Amino acid sequence: MSEIAQTFRFYKNLNHLEQKGAIMAEYIWIDGSDTTVRSKSRTLRGEIKSIDDIPVWNYDGSSCYQASTHNSEVILKPVAYYPDPFRSKEYNILVLCESHIWADGDFKELRPANTNFRHYARKIFEAADHQEPWFGIEQEYSVLEHKNKFTVKPLGWPSSGYPGPQGPYYCSVGATNCYGRSIMDAHYKSCLFAGLKIAGTNCETMPGQWEFQIGPVAGIEAGDQLWVARYILMRVAEDFNITITLEPKLFKDFNGAGAHINFSTTIMRSGEQGMDYIHQIIEKLKNQHIMHIQLYGDNSKRLTGQHETSSAEIFTSGVGDRTASVRIPSFTAMNDGLGYIEDRRPASDIDPYVALSAVVDTTVNDGAHIEGLYKAYMEWKEWRKTAEIEEV
Repeated sequence: MSEIAQTFRFYKNLNHLEQKGAIMAEYIWIDGSDTTVRSKSRTLRGEIKSIDDIPVWNYDGSSCYQASTHNSEVILKPVAYYPDPFRSKEYNILVLCESHIWADGDFKELRPANTNFRHYARKIFEAADHQEPWFGIEQEYSVLEHKNKFTVKPLGWPSSGYPGPQGPYYCSVGATNCYGRSIMDAHYKSCLFAGLKIAGTNCETMPGQWEFQIGPVAGIEAGDQLWVARYILMRVAEDFNITITLEPKLFKDFNGAGAHINFSTTIMRSGEQGMDYIHQIIEKLKNQHIMHIQLYGDNSKRLTGQHETSSAEIFTSGVGDRTASVRIPSFTAMNDGLGYIEDRRPASDIDPYVALSAVVDTTVNDGAHIEGLYKAYMEWKEWRKTAEIEEV
């Protein structure tokens, strides 16, 4: 029996054990890299009926690129919870948290930690609530057998050199083209168990690359669900001794990885203003193109105008055009504006709270509330340039 099979058998046996009324809560937070999640467990007792029943907790921020050792305590504030697929009982939970640090030595005032962009996003989504923004996020990622200073080897790639040219891998079937389906299936089922609105999954264009879709989900919850889905993916891969990377561009001559954002408002879903409204929305996105590129993850190598991408420097749009910055689905055009649009610029390593807020504030709020989030994110990006963070 393989090591992986033995591991799953062991887990299955443990999951039959009763917990004597105790609840295992896995607290999840975003660390200072803004692409990696951390987690730790806590025993709770009593029925969890709402988020208010889950206590505030803390962690060592000095080990997560978020605090100094002399003031290392970061406060975890639960914001959402989901059934835990890894502990099998529906009363065990995954707890997504915002992180906060003390503003001064008096320990009287909390402020958001360096990657708590959800804190700023809440104001943006509250202002846009009258248009009920819906999102579908296409999260692409790569599955790696290993990565170090000298080599990156995606799952299924030869031990040296490169695989055959792109073409047969997208939505592929068969052992010579499709690598990692068992990981994808485990992730898919785990997300369904957790109650996430995972819409589907498929192999992507580069061998060893996959995609899953979260949505449609309304408002800030789309960001919550993407982060939890990422946690579940990394946790599943851990059991296979495989690494997941959200790096947007691993190899120059192969497709990069994005996180395309499909977006609609109440007006778009009603179709009452037709294609004129769609074009107005796109014009607003065009006018803020530079700012959006700054907020859409690391596109320094990905948005080149090649490999199914637009250029980072030029905004374009078109019906059914996958080389455009923003694609109008043919279904939306055929139905006179009834539907949604797809922003294809976001990279796979986006912070969804940041990217979704940029879309919403630009198109619904006319840019009225983005300043605080933009300032916090740009400050984090400057700090990130010099921070010693080990990358996956």
